[in-house]
Amino acid sequence: MTTTLELIPAAKPLIGLEERRAVDAVLEGGGLAQGPEVAAFEREFGDVLVAGASVTAVNSGTAALHLALVALGIGPGDEVIVPSFTFAATANAVRLVGAEPVFVDIDPLTYCVDPVAVRAAVTPATRAVMPVHLYGHPADMTAIARIAEEHDLLVVEDAAQAHGARWAGTRVGSSSDAAAFSLYPTKNMTAGEGGMVSTRDAAVDRMLRLLRNQGMEQRYANEVIGFNARMTDIHAAIGRVQLRKVLGWTAQRQANAAYFSRELDGVVTPTTDPRAEHVFHQYVVRVPSDRDGFAAALRSEFGIGSGVYYPTPVHRLPSFGHDLDLPETERAASEVLALPVYPTLTLSQLDRVVEAVNTLAGAGR
Repeated sequence: MTTTLELIPAAKPLIGLEERRAVDAVLEGGGLAQGPEVAAFEREFGDVLVAGASVTAVNSGTAALHLALVALGIGPGDEVIVPSFTFAATANAVRLVGAEPVFVDIDPLTYCVDPVAVRAAVTPATRAVMPVHLYGHPADMTAIARIAEEHDLLVVEDAAQAHGARWAGTRVGSSSDAAAFSLYPTKNMTAGEGGMVSTRDAAVDRMLRLLRNQGMEQRYANEVIGFNARMTDIHAAIGRVQLRKVLGWTAQRQANAAYFSRELDGVVTPTTDPRAEHVFHQYVVRVPSDRDGFAAALRSEFGIGSGVYYPTPVHRLPSFGHDLDLPETERAASEVLALPVYPTLTLSQLDRVVEAVNTLAGAGR
């Protein structure tokens, strides 16, 4: 193959005519700030993805995590158990409220936090555990809920990559103390940018709404110290259109993933726990030898993009700098490679990915 092939990117935002028309309608109406589109998006998101929970829209996934922790009263002196194999925002949110992230190892099959490691990390200072549903595979919420109940801990789900995923038949974000979703452009659905917080606690829900709007429900009647974390009606309009499509897109992601798992050879393909519904935000293989060289060859020889999520465990980032023994986290960080899996891939593109991976794996690259 030659480098003249059109690149198949690692990820691809899906924005079409319906989204454009929705934005135009908001612009024509003149009400650009948080308004009726946001309120409708919150209701619809709750109905489709977290039935029974209340939903608060904010301006990013990171804000969703941050405000969830603030609303639950987590702060200085508290510890929050988090996986180190995640995006830095997970642990950043804990530090932003003045609490201390306690990093633990992952299950090597699902890449989600290992419940055995969570249990071992609980101390008298532990206030919460924050499971991350990485790549769209839900963490073991059965075990985490049991540990939380035994130790009187809060559970805050980082569901940034897991819209619609299920554990034991229950959608993520619909049964914990709070959960945070991201609406970044390359997520399974987007609002251009934004985030959602779900909770079943009415008091937490009201606090979230205060916190995102400078601490006020009534104008100029500020009740608490808050933030400007509002979502605009422009972003909500995009999100509402995407919400109508996300379950169909998810089914296509799952079909693409199944195709790869049948056809790929020479790399370690993803494992899905039988209790889980994986929504494949990423389709992640393991390349045990020279992963970075493999990724470079995919691009240069076959025109296929890929991604490494994440090359450096959070505990080793300069912003945290902990010296910890997390062997499964370290191994995953050196081996994982995400292949394109988004729903608009054609069969010929899927075949091209399969041919490229199998060729390189067979050549020992």
